[in-house]
Amino acid sequence: MSCFHSSISGFSLISVSPKSTITSVLPSSKPRIHCALGGTVVEPKVISATEPLLLNAVRGQEVERPPVWLMRQAGRYMKSYQIICEKYPSFRERSENVDLVVEISLQPWKVFKPDGVILFSDILTPLSGMNIPFDIVKGKGPVIFNPPSTDADVDQVREFVPEESVPYVGEALTILRKEVNNEAAVLGFVGAPFTLASYVVEGGSSKHFTKIKRLAFSQPKVLHALLQKFATSMAKYIQFQANSGAQAVQIFDSWATELSPVDFEEFSMPYLKQIVDTVKQTHPDLPLILYASGSGGLLERLPLTGVDVVSLDWTVDMAEGRRRLGPGMAVQGNVDPGVLFGSKEFITNRITDTVRKAGNSKYILNLGHGIKVGTAEENVAHFFEVAQGIRY
Repeated sequence: MSCFHSSISGFSLISVSPKSTITSVLPSSKPRIHCALGGTVVEPKVISATEPLLLNAVRGQEVERPPVWLMRQAGRYMKSYQIICEKYPSFRERSENVDLVVEISLQPWKVFKPDGVILFSDILTPLSGMNIPFDIVKGKGPVIFNPPSTDADVDQVREFVPEESVPYVGEALTILRKEVNNEAAVLGFVGAPFTLASYVVEGGSSKHFTKIKRLAFSQPKVLHALLQKFATSMAKYIQFQANSGAQAVQIFDSWATELSPVDFEEFSMPYLKQIVDTVKQTHPDLPLILYASGSGGLLERLPLTGVDVVSLDWTVDMAEGRRRLGPGMAVQGNVDPGVLFGSKEFITNRITDTVRKAGNSKYILNLGHGIKVGTAEENVAHFFEVAQGIRY
């Protein structure tokens, strides 16, 4: 076995060769038990063997290391995914076929063994079931064919019934739970109402968000009606995912940070809170994670939605983010995905710095955004190896 260890500000970093196994946890300043025969021993950690590490961490239980998974860990940087893309060039086909969804979701699991296995899907997947025709075009992204702009348009939007519209999502999650077998947490995800409304009203991706803001500030009732349909629908979608096997669900509010704080409080936060409240009535123990890129200006408002975990992007210092969110809030993040273009030493240093600032309670190690196209697969492997070698 080839290994070395170093102590880094309260936790230990164990580095092992690919064929090595970690056989012991390095003690640091742990409580000690006095033995009747004299001497002391390090008090053993009480770690649940039945629940995935990620769930234990979120719930504030003592864990030996931070759980780790990466946004977009299943995707274009992996050669195995590129091969599937060559055979199935349509994103919607890849994300709406049970066998392909399962295969792609498991690709990073088989190689890196992350602590979270997230469903391969898209936040826009529910749109067809809501009578909003769309496609995802290679090189362009999402295209909404008939963007709503009036009361009459919004009336045509149906509330989502996931069991009828996306049964493949439920089937895939059920298979993933069996395949992963509680060695990691199976994660589902949904888009937040304002972000979904932004895509739909803008007709796709946007740089300036002029259409959604025109609607918000000139016809707010129309936008609120659309947001309400998305809120009701996404609450149902989270419940469906949880019933199908998801053990935690991340809510992506990617575009809410285009709003000023006062407008976030009107057009995003109430609908996020409504989703959380609805889900917690039926699934009180389901961890809900909220991610909003560029959320530094809104950070203190995010816990007010009632979510269990706030996922920070890389523009917020982890230590400052922890202070601003308060000690009771679980945090995820937030290494800059661009770091994965650096040297292995650079990647290691950024991981250890982030973990040190995050502390050893209620923390999930992740990137501050999804893995970028062109990232070297070996650097992702190094990220996981370093992360999984950390010991508190």
